[in-house]
Amino acid sequence: MTKTETFNKANLIAGMPDIRPGDTVKVHQKIKEGEKERIQMFEGIVIARKHGKGVSSTITVRKVVQQVGVERIFPVHSPAIAKIEVVASAKVRRSKLYYLRTAKGKKAKLKKRDVAFAAAIAPEVSKVVETEIEPEEAVLETPK
Repeated sequence: MTKTETFNKANLIAGMPDIRPGDTVKVHQKIKEGEKERIQMFEGIVIARKHGKGVSSTITVRKVVQQVGVERIFPVHSPAIAKIEVVASAKVRRSKLYYLRTAKGKKAKLKKRDVAFAAAIAPEVSKVVETEIEPEEAVLETPK
C-alpha cells in the first residue's frame, strides 16, 4: 500500500451508517468554544453525497428554519463529527436533490422508503412478520 492509502484507511471512522440522498439525519458536531467543548445537533434531509465513500466524502444537509432554507456541508469522516444518526429514509430517484431548494408544498414532500426495500438493505434491523392466510380468504374473483 502507498502512504496515501494507509493514511486514508487509518482516518476512516468505523461504524458510520450508510447515508443516502433522501435520508433524514441528525448530525452531532463537536463545537469548541474557548476551553469548553459541546455537541451541536443539525437535523435535516441529505440532498447530496459527494466524493464517494472514502475519507474525503461529504454530505449536504438541508433544513428549513422559519421559512429560510439552511444548508450545511459535513465531511462524513471528520473528527469534528461525533456521530450521524439516520432518522428516516425516503424513496428518491435522483442522486442530487437540488430541486428541493425551490420546491414548495406537495412537490417538496418525499415518499417514505418501502419496508421491503429497507429490509433488503439491513435484514438484521428490520424483521418482516409472516402471516398465514386462511383458505376462505384466499379465494380470488375473476373479472367478467
